[in-house]
Amino acid sequence: MKLSALLVVAAFKVSVQAAINTNESNACTAHDSASRSPLTVRTITGVYTGLQNTDYPNVREFRNIPFAQPPVGKLRFLPPKPLPPSTKHHYSTRYPPSCPQFVSSGVSLWNLYVPYLLVNNGAQNHSTGLSLQTGSEDCLSLAVWTPLNVAPDANLPVAFFMTGGGFSTGGIDIDGQIPAPWVNRTQGHIVVTINYRVNIFGFPNAAALDVPNIALLDQRLALEWVYANIASFGGDPDSILLWGQSAGSQSVDYHNYAFWDNPIVRGSFSQSGTALKALPSKDYTHSNFTYVAKSLGCDFPTNPDAELECMQQVSMTEIENFLGNYKGTSRLSFGPIADEVYLFSDYPARAAAGKISPVPSIFSDTANNDASLKPWPLANVTEGPYQPIITAGTLSGWVCPTANTSRLRAAANLTTYRYQYAGNWANQNPTRWLGAYHAGDLVMNFGTYNLSITNDTTGPSPPEIKTSEAIQDYVFAFMKDPVNGPPFLGWLPYTYGGNVLRFGAGGVPVQNASGYDIDGPCYGNGTYDPFP
Repeated sequence: MKLSALLVVAAFKVSVQAAINTNESNACTAHDSASRSPLTVRTITGVYTGLQNTDYPNVREFRNIPFAQPPVGKLRFLPPKPLPPSTKHHYSTRYPPSCPQFVSSGVSLWNLYVPYLLVNNGAQNHSTGLSLQTGSEDCLSLAVWTPLNVAPDANLPVAFFMTGGGFSTGGIDIDGQIPAPWVNRTQGHIVVTINYRVNIFGFPNAAALDVPNIALLDQRLALEWVYANIASFGGDPDSILLWGQSAGSQSVDYHNYAFWDNPIVRGSFSQSGTALKALPSKDYTHSNFTYVAKSLGCDFPTNPDAELECMQQVSMTEIENFLGNYKGTSRLSFGPIADEVYLFSDYPARAAAGKISPVPSIFSDTANNDASLKPWPLANVTEGPYQPIITAGTLSGWVCPTANTSRLRAAANLTTYRYQYAGNWANQNPTRWLGAYHAGDLVMNFGTYNLSITNDTTGPSPPEIKTSEAIQDYVFAFMKDPVNGPPFLGWLPYTYGGNVLRFGAGGVPVQNASGYDIDGPCYGNGTYDPFP
């Protein structure tokens, strides 16, 4: 049952070549499909009918398009398998179930004030402390948002988004990450968001497997599906932006190294997180998977294949609820592991050897990133955690890895753009000490800032709206032309000490900030300001 990583690599290369060969014919079928109904699109793997967005009627959306075979039964814990060609018709009007994950019972900013940044879980409470009831292993789907009346040959740029969630949660169905407002505003681009497997289902690291990081292959297969089929939706397969936030942001940078010689994207955007944030280490013992297996009745200490086969038969809910006992601790975690095939233990060495994608990239952070990642201060919500601790975490976990990534890319002569989000809006923040916290910038990118449910009832302010539009405009310029688009707006490629765009500070939509001020503290120069 041992899988060969080299065979997986070869299979993916064949898949990409097939995508390239089918693009031209796929564009032709798109015209026939769209002429019958603007809400129906023919792809290689099926015909899909979406819907017109009720809040943004100039947007059409396809909420559930599978990109892989269901990873269930004997396919659980294995790399994703592509779908065969099909002409079967499907209605794509409901979001797919999220991949298996656990709903924490801990009190947090997320379940108290910003549940719109969490996966929708139906009637289940956001702090239930149980496996996600709306989750399913049959979750490998993507969603597509386009202008309503886009021409089949429009060749619009495409943003391909991967959600965050610490590699343990996340998915498409997150209200704050629905891109309809942004697509409605530009009428000039397409957004795709995806589900990928998380926690033990995405990073099993079982002894019987050579590929421990199958979530990365979920992401890649979804990207290949988009490359092969996006022309049917009016998109340009040669103008894809690979974009992610937090764990999705790290994943973007992982792709820069894993698929450096065939990125199939025109640019990348890492929003809070790089490959240098936490270098994956090797795990030769596979102890976490074995511990879970033994605890769930799959005790085969000398037979890894039997252990895996047994675990493929345990119920999803039983596995997730067991993992939930360790939620919020580091004692039993499943995440990226260095395998030296897709994830590596020495990224600086890879970059120095030229084994890094040459595409231009954006790297961004929020000014007070770590504030929302500290335990919620129930005893003193007004003052919050000790700010120097937040600042230290913001530097070590976010700002400095981004600064080091920028230097690494500069040494490799790669084009890099940088920005910092520093907005602190009354309708979004329940307390001012949060500042520009981790994930708080997402509603600005997606244009979903009106979802805020804090005590402030005034709604989004004009500067807040303009800040969101500014972020969207600069990213859109990068999508259309990663080389010439940003400089046309005055956003120059980053050099150490050069300008970094700063959005939202003091209510100012966009301004230039000094790279020395932001990155300098990482190298012993100056004091970092989390509230610029």
